[in-house]
Amino acid sequence: MPALDICFSPELLPLFDLRGRVAVVVDILRATSSMVTALAAGVTHIVPCSELAECRALAAQGYLTAAERDGVQAAGVDLGNSPFGYLDGVVPVAGRAVAITTTNGTRAIHLALTADAVVLGAFLNLAAVADFLRRQNKDVVVVCAGWKGNFCLEDTLLGGALAARLQPDFDTTSSDATLAALDLWQAAKADVGGYLLKSAHVRRLNSLESHQDMAFCVKPDAYDLVPIWQEGRIVAESR
Repeated sequence: MPALDICFSPELLPLFDLRGRVAVVVDILRATSSMVTALAAGVTHIVPCSELAECRALAAQGYLTAAERDGVQAAGVDLGNSPFGYLDGVVPVAGRAVAITTTNGTRAIHLALTADAVVLGAFLNLAAVADFLRRQNKDVVVVCAGWKGNFCLEDTLLGGALAARLQPDFDTTSSDATLAALDLWQAAKADVGGYLLKSAHVRRLNSLESHQDMAFCVKPDAYDLVPIWQEGRIVAESR
């Protein structure tokens, strides 16, 4: 039976051997939620960039650019890091490619690339990711993007929710990290949004008047797609 483990921060990834495993990169507020939404809205592919300059430079190749630092949209780009940027119609996105860089999520993607497969997880595509992992039948590491290297509550909750969905097909009992995430999920699942009001990142978003983002990002199973890393870009998995 394959096992599911959870890495609470990208800073802990050196302790994990991702070879032969599937990495599920999670940045609920908001990078992976926004990228799931982007692909659902018709974006053709996404290039995660490490630096702002790299992201901005891709505009010359026809990319829409999306960038955020410390929760705020960066200057000189088309979009920030809100999923609503792909839904509100202000910037038409269908049929376009997007270059994106964020404080935490895009860094976590690049650090996970030694895995056999790298996919993006969110509450928005939870069932689709669970189905993908069952089909792979490999050990899984949920890579929580965290906040500037630190633990964050919402990403760990997603790890717990995913572990709950994968029982009994996966071993979710041999890792203390997974057991802790499952316990947190049990405490939060009746009202995820309400539970997260205490979290540091939700308080940061609320101070930036991004209240609607959190409510949207904790909706379960809104989209039936799995963003997957292929040849230097994120695309929707072909089925």
